Amino acid sequence: MKSLRISVALALLVWIGFTGCEEIKSPEEAGATDPTLLHNAMEQITDIMVHDIFSPPVASRVHGYASIAAYEVMALNMSEYRSLGGQINEFTEGPANQDEEVVLELASLHALFRVGDELLFSTEMLDSYRDSVYQQLRSNGLSKKQLEASKNYGDQVADHVIAYLNTDNYKETRGTEKFPVTDEPGRWIPTPPAYMDAIEPSWNKIRPFVMTSADQFKPEPPVPFSLEEGSEFYKQTYEVYEIGNNLTEEQIEIAKFWDCNPFAMQLRGHFMFSIKKLTPGGHWMGIAGIAAQSENADWARSAETYALTSIALFDGFISSWDEKFRSNLIRPETVINKHIDAEWVPLLQTPPFPEYTSGHSVISRAAAEALTHLFGDNFYFEDTTEIKYGLPVRTFNSFIEASDEAAVSRLYGGIHYRMAAEHGITQGQGVGSFVTSQITLGNEPIADND
Repeated sequence: MKSLRISVALALLVWIGFTGCEEIKSPEEAGATDPTLLHNAMEQITDIMVHDIFSPPVASRVHGYASIAAYEVMALNMSEYRSLGGQINEFTEGPANQDEEVVLELASLHALFRVGDELLFSTEMLDSYRDSVYQQLRSNGLSKKQLEASKNYGDQVADHVIAYLNTDNYKETRGTEKFPVTDEPGRWIPTPPAYMDAIEPSWNKIRPFVMTSADQFKPEPPVPFSLEEGSEFYKQTYEVYEIGNNLTEEQIEIAKFWDCNPFAMQLRGHFMFSIKKLTPGGHWMGIAGIAAQSENADWARSAETYALTSIALFDGFISSWDEKFRSNLIRPETVINKHIDAEWVPLLQTPPFPEYTSGHSVISRAAAEALTHLFGDNFYFEDTTEIKYGLPVRTFNSFIEASDEAAVSRLYGGIHYRMAAEHGITQGQGVGSFVTSQITLGNEPIADND
């Protein structure tokens, strides 16, 4: 009997030892509500798209839906934020949380991961990163019950967003024929060194988030193609040529900083390989993260920043691509090589799609409008986005200033005429202003940052 009591006591001590070795901490103490997790996850998704060489329009789709999922988790359960249901085209409100064990920030992170898994190619990279984050949170003291409840709710919201993204006509455009190339004067033809087919010629068929149609902000047409030396088109072409031949060190730095061409190819002997670079949208999502962190924004405010910026970028790409394949304008490099200087090479490699309007100019101004709406006109920031690609930091006194530099960088790079950059700014201004006028997310815009 005595030995039985001893055995029971020992068993009880062992049980207490096992159950007591795991110290449970609050989500805040465990780090589960730290917005750095959101910023790092968004950067991870961007890095995977660089690795997988996503085209700029398709990358904007990934950023858009993943950001919406992360934001919706917060908005559906916080009175100070408003769901995008009923605000973006054909999107309805998802399920509100019913489980008190859910950590909203962690559910938001999981929804981001789930949508990323749905849209990325190298999902094993994202899954590995996700698992390492969850393991670290558990090691920090987050309870298994809270983790599982948060993942479950994140799945619910992600499923709602995934059902929505599956109706945006993306899959239907995957089987479209190649964009036809003709010998008609002034029309786009593939450019060296890879002579790639035009990228995403049917992107104007993708459902916008806010715009009523792809051509809602149709710009004025480009000046008529003409090789007469007194014509406006010839002047625009010769300006690209002259600037390219007389670039200053500052202009070279600006052009390279905003290059963001995921299709850049390098020739080495008989081999050709890609150079890993951010997309233009990826660069601006990086700026969005910089802005949120500069303000020490909490998780909900950070999710709001990514959501509004990505929505503006997504619609900006649809608007620009609609015009690109309507005007189908020849690139400066092609005209210069054929009619002015056969040996001339632009500083930047020409991207594989028609010239007008400049996509970077359109989406940069659209994103700048969204960020200005959230953070004010005079928001100084250091753009560190390109450091990992070997480029220096550049500083700006406002998002608009940054978008202006992004636009003119295309002229310095030799890949766009001035009209494509200037009209692209106007086009992007229209997109960005419309997005911010149609969507109400959460906090009122803050006062100017002086």
